[in-house]
Amino acid sequence: MRITETAQRLGISPRMLRYRESLGLLPAVRGGVAAHRGPTAAPGAPGHRQFSATDLEALSLGLAIEQRYDISPAELAFGLRVLADPAARAQVAELGRRIGRIRPLPAMALDFEKERAQRLLGPGKA
Repeated sequence: MRITETAQRLGISPRMLRYRESLGLLPAVRGGVAAHRGPTAAPGAPGHRQFSATDLEALSLGLAIEQRYDISPAELAFGLRVLADPAARAQVAELGRRIGRIRPLPAMALDFEKERAQRLLGPGKA
């Protein structure tokens, strides 16, 4: 289906759909846009992306995540980048440790061992 119909089904505008595509929130076009032209399209004619059921499911999931966590499409796109880019993931994790939102791994391991020892000793003996 074309962009207008896809946008209507999702309850968003075609412009918002294009914005999501620019952020990388749509599955990649397989074979380029030209592969999605109709069978009667003249060679070299501008292509129009056709959205599959799989594309629609992915878009619906993205919209649901944005609503559930009250985030923008740009924030969701950055979250995907953090998951896919090891350097970005490491930098965000370091920031999280520095501001106290993520505990350093060694401290987590020590806390686990302390809790384990307390369980073995029983309540009030640690």
